[in-house]
Amino acid sequence: MVKRYILFILIVSISFQFKASAQQDSVVQLYGVVMTADSLMALPRVSVMVKGQNRGTLTNEKGIFSIVVFKGDVVEFSSIGYKDRQTPIPMDVEGNQQSIIQLMVTDTFFHPVAIIRPKPTPEQFARDFVNLDVNDDDVETARKNNDEAKKRVLIETLPSDGKEAVAASLASSARKYYYTGQSPPQNLFNPIAWGKFIQAWKRGDFKRKKK
Repeated sequence: MVKRYILFILIVSISFQFKASAQQDSVVQLYGVVMTADSLMALPRVSVMVKGQNRGTLTNEKGIFSIVVFKGDVVEFSSIGYKDRQTPIPMDVEGNQQSIIQLMVTDTFFHPVAIIRPKPTPEQFARDFVNLDVNDDDVETARKNNDEAKKRVLIETLPSDGKEAVAASLASSARKYYYTGQSPPQNLFNPIAWGKFIQAWKRGDFKRKKK
């Protein structure tokens, strides 16, 4: 039993050593320089990332970089104003070091033509500036929405939300159940009801709306 246990320990130890040796053999120290393809100028602050992983670095002021990768990885180079480039690390790299010179090609953007014309005269500029329609700010919009006429229009046009609809339904049901078994009162001779009717008539609540 002891011999089997010792044999198992030896096998596990050898396998771990073999795996560590294989991983060490697959590690590559990648270093190089990134330059422009047209003028061979060094590119600083270029992003050098291992594709599919959160490992990367940046080139220094002279465009030089250094990063640890594994054989078979793909290294991505990206910089604003230049096309992205990808460089695979071969599986048959000899040794544990690899140097490259990465050239970046300018990425050209074509924008539509913008023609800027000055105002013909200062007088016309002043006239257009004075007559310029400026949108209301939040304070002016709130002030207009609090106007009596605007509030009446909003009340008539805006639909009721869920809370208001439920409250109106409950109030209607309460009035209906309150007078169950008897006749509801008539507001024909109610002075308060007549006062509310006169105020609504003066406000124009009963005017026919224009379609």
